Amino acid sequence: MLTPRRRALLGAFVAAASGVTVVALSTLLYASGQPAVPDRLAAAAVLVLSPAAGRADEFAESVPWSSARAAELVERLAAIDGVATAVPDRGFYAQLVLGGRPHTATVTGHGWASSGLGGVRLVTGRPPTRSGEIAVGSGLGLGAGSVVTLLTAAGPSTQTVTGVVDGPGIYLSDAVAAELAPGVRVIGVTVQPGADVRRVADMAANTTGARVLTGADRAAAEPRADARTRWIGMQVLTAMAALAGFVSVFVVASTFAFQVAQRRRELGLLRAIGATPRQVRRMIFGEALGVGAAASVTGVVLGTGLAFALAGVLVDAGFEPATFVVRFTAWPIALSLLLGPVVALAGAWAASRRAARVRPMEALREAVLESRPMGAARWIAGGLLTVAGTALAVGVATSDDAQEGGSLALYAAMALMTAAVALAPAFVPLVVRLLSWPLGRGRGATGMLVREGALSAPRRTAATAAPVLLTVAFAVLISGLVQTSAAAYAARRGAAVEAGSVIAPERGVPGLTDAAASAVPGSALLPTTVYADGKPIGALGVDPTALARLGVDLAELSGGTGAATASVAATLPSAVTFADGETVPVRVVAVLPDRSAPAGLLLPRATVRGHDPSALSSAILVDRPVAPPPGSGARLIDVAAYAAEADSAEDRLVWIFTLLLITVSAGYGAIAVANTLLMAAAHRVRDFRVLRLAGATNRQVIATVAAESALVVLIGTLLGAAVAVPALIAIRAGLSDQVGTPVGLVIPWPVVGGVVGLCLLLAVGASVLPARLALRRGTTVDGQIG
Repeated sequence: MLTPRRRALLGAFVAAASGVTVVALSTLLYASGQPAVPDRLAAAAVLVLSPAAGRADEFAESVPWSSARAAELVERLAAIDGVATAVPDRGFYAQLVLGGRPHTATVTGHGWASSGLGGVRLVTGRPPTRSGEIAVGSGLGLGAGSVVTLLTAAGPSTQTVTGVVDGPGIYLSDAVAAELAPGVRVIGVTVQPGADVRRVADMAANTTGARVLTGADRAAAEPRADARTRWIGMQVLTAMAALAGFVSVFVVASTFAFQVAQRRRELGLLRAIGATPRQVRRMIFGEALGVGAAASVTGVVLGTGLAFALAGVLVDAGFEPATFVVRFTAWPIALSLLLGPVVALAGAWAASRRAARVRPMEALREAVLESRPMGAARWIAGGLLTVAGTALAVGVATSDDAQEGGSLALYAAMALMTAAVALAPAFVPLVVRLLSWPLGRGRGATGMLVREGALSAPRRTAATAAPVLLTVAFAVLISGLVQTSAAAYAARRGAAVEAGSVIAPERGVPGLTDAAASAVPGSALLPTTVYADGKPIGALGVDPTALARLGVDLAELSGGTGAATASVAATLPSAVTFADGETVPVRVVAVLPDRSAPAGLLLPRATVRGHDPSALSSAILVDRPVAPPPGSGARLIDVAAYAAEADSAEDRLVWIFTLLLITVSAGYGAIAVANTLLMAAAHRVRDFRVLRLAGATNRQVIATVAAESALVVLIGTLLGAAVAVPALIAIRAGLSDQVGTPVGLVIPWPVVGGVVGLCLLLAVGASVLPARLALRRGTTVDGQIG
């Protein structure tokens, strides 16, 4: 059997190794998630990019060149010595219909000339040369001569497959691509054999005055959607690593603190035979360093293996683009190897100071009753944190800014959770007395023992319940905040839509075509992006009926005019650049209140279509349910479902992110509870013997131990909920004011129930199993305690 000291060190090792594993996993994936050169441009040694958009949106596409400007630049680039080809990369919406449904794997088409920029080669057939011809990837199982249906922004069209290429993609003739694509953002340059790429790039920069990239810098040309996906993945991995390192220190610290408290007699004996305080501290630090070193090696091995195993999961979940692969990098390994000793030493620091203060006379003490559960410092700290948390919660309820309110809510919860941990010993007796009836006061020996044991040692009970308190409070607050916010914004979107039903794209379909919009009697919304002085602005093409449905009382818009929200109108210049790269004057004929329209700039639908031939309708508002055309990628849903799905992709990523953080937090909370109860069990053999001598059976002793563990989890759950729920109520009040409609409080009970169940399962197991072993070894053949 493990000694109490070894059991404590094992618990610290598990906590530290878990932290190093998560950090090694996260940092390896983080290092691998750097921008990569797009496969479709990998064969172009030099990339010439259009001007970058302003900082209003970090992930906005660059400002496009017009077709005339792109043709002029291509001519200049082709004249440079050493250039083999200069090809404008034209991308547009294109999606095959296979088996009667849109194929979701590829939704972007390119001109055939772009195939050379990615080194794509024909497997069979010939390139497309005119309208109605198409080349597709070999993975679709189509052969030359096949007839397929292709969706573009205009609608479905019949295409003949003239060629099959050795990679994914959809390619049309260059003439057709020029008609379907808006402006040009990238010109790919291939060089002749033996040419100096650096010299070609310098000449291209001098000739065009544009951004020119070579080598690994070409990764800046990756699609903005992929860049945004990578950024989201970085935030997830950074948060996981930070939370793992942060919580590891506290779990290790609590483990060493509990170990020192249980070794007071041993430490007192060491002091009695001449050990100095420095020697005692050195002993504790030596144990921590050994634990940390072993945890680092174990964590790095496990984290590296898990990184390769989870790469595909990140791609499937949407946190990394399809091109993501794990690359072995040195700095994550070095950081993780250093983390274990640092975490262990940081966690053992306070425990070593406490151990050095043990006096020699402590070896003679046998009393286990707590002399004072609450000191003055705990009262002061808890009181100040409660005041701070309450003030922040009031700020949440009165804030008009969603981001500010969310930040204040997190700060308020952190302050209140810390206050609850500090004041928990004072609240434990009150909670236990309130639970006296379900605990069975006066209804049996087990209930009485559990109740009186908790009341006689409130500080020990609070220390054991603290990890549960923090875990439950974190789970309730974070999950409730995410779900309540999503419901609030969905309610606001739904209230702004004046329609009976909505025709929306099917999942995996980016939008609706003009054919689908014209086939349904409703109002189609056509989003696009325009650029004002290089800064992107979200715009929406609408018709008069759609304006009325959006609650905008405005005369019919005509070409060259538009309506803008107040914030956009204040900075909108006289002319804007559209998606085709053309700069056109736009006169604002009406200024709308902010948040009264789904876009900053409303334009006639014909204007948007004329400048963005690849734009897709985001939705069609209809008065009565009507079936969309089959194979159009459209579906009929109600207004509530449309409002909830408007940000469904982002909401899904946020929810997965939330569950990951809750999982990490709950895992460490469970480890902390299990460590504490495992260490406590070894010191309760004397209590078990007393219970057996008093007439209790083994089953009754085990039931008492299990009930004590359940009580600890229940206390932690109640205190955690008491902290988190008021903070959520304040958040709901603030959201109701922001969106202008009543907001319901949403708490994902399955998530909270899973967290509590995990803590309860491990708490009972960590206390009952050692108790069973102790009773089995302490019982003689005739059943009497030895």
